[in-house]
Amino acid sequence: MIPRYSREKMASIWSPENKFKIWLEIEAYACEAQEKLGVIPEGTAKAVWERGAFDVARIDEIEKDVKHDVIAFLTNLAENIGDEARFVHQGMTSSDVVDTCFAVQLKQAGDILIENVQRLIDVLKEQAIKHKETLCIGRSHGIHGEPTTFGLKILGFYAEFKRNKERLQRARDGIAVCAISGAVGTYATIDPSVEAYVADKMGLIGEDVSTQVIPRDRHAEFFSALAITASSIERLAVEIRHLQRSEVREAEEFFSEKQKGSSAMPHKRNPILTENATGLARVVRSSVIPALENVALWHERDISHSSVERMIGPDATVTLDFVLARMTSVMKNLLVYPDRMQENLELLGGLVFSQRVLLSLTQAGISREEAYRIVQRNAMKVWERPTYERKGVFLELLKSDDGVPLSGEELEGIFSYDHYTKHIDQIFKRVLEN
Repeated sequence: MIPRYSREKMASIWSPENKFKIWLEIEAYACEAQEKLGVIPEGTAKAVWERGAFDVARIDEIEKDVKHDVIAFLTNLAENIGDEARFVHQGMTSSDVVDTCFAVQLKQAGDILIENVQRLIDVLKEQAIKHKETLCIGRSHGIHGEPTTFGLKILGFYAEFKRNKERLQRARDGIAVCAISGAVGTYATIDPSVEAYVADKMGLIGEDVSTQVIPRDRHAEFFSALAITASSIERLAVEIRHLQRSEVREAEEFFSEKQKGSSAMPHKRNPILTENATGLARVVRSSVIPALENVALWHERDISHSSVERMIGPDATVTLDFVLARMTSVMKNLLVYPDRMQENLELLGGLVFSQRVLLSLTQAGISREEAYRIVQRNAMKVWERPTYERKGVFLELLKSDDGVPLSGEELEGIFSYDHYTKHIDQIFKRVLEN
């Protein structure tokens, strides 16, 4: 987590101040529940809320001696609370505080990420509708395939990020759990009602079966949802990067008036934002394997997961927060060039209609194998010509081919872009009304 790729709201979730604030709330709510049960004296919770101040520097100082962060925190609390502090943490174990706090932090982070994804969804929808009828070439293997529309391209990303939002919502809900069950998770030293009370106050649900720690399959699901979202960001970023290549230039990132593209070549307009997004997506995905490996802890608990989560928790959420905001800006300010799309659509001189010719020949009574040979032999002649000599050549070659049993008028009717957009409205309706 570095300042260059951090936004304040998300980064603050992982600050020591926020962590200890959540720890304090957990302890205070637990005291409230314990008072209701008569386990600790009335007034303890009030003392915690009123005098339970903490100092990060002081906690760090204590931890240097005790080598235990929760004990250091509780010691610092006791310095401020006074005599009532002996009833704080009654029957609890460190994981009750640490795991419940981590769940709160991940829930807070998840809420921000879901909001960010929704903003990107809104921008993608706007661009998809705007360019619903903007013709462009569809590519497979990077090679011209058949016509599509730029709006339909963007609509696919819109649908994908709607799925990402649903995944993030499920993962956030799955991780929003509270475990206050004491040593090895038996509730032997603390009543289950305390967990239920704290969970309700913290906006969580109680863990089904705690083993002293919250089972890490929940966390693995959360980080997997982040990683899938990051992969979708990369797919979108790679598409823009390809479209911005000089030979293609169908769309490109916005380039501001004072922006510089290269220290050596003043003419350059590079896709730096989407390249950056591609790299940051790799960082987010790198959290998945450690999160999966954290699932297999020893018996009821060990702390092999702890060091990992101190890193991947902040890094993955802060990075994804940043890159979602960046891609939303890229797509909102994207420069789109319909005229260039049309030029590229015609670059192969009509070869994009080859499948329609093939199917028309089979409808005319020719076997598929023979029809394929006829279309391919004429198509290869077009490929062999320089680009500037291709225009209209494919149609003329087919017209002069004795093996083609179609009239010139029939062939010309095949070479129409309208055929490729006839179901666009239906696709948009299906996706946008879902």
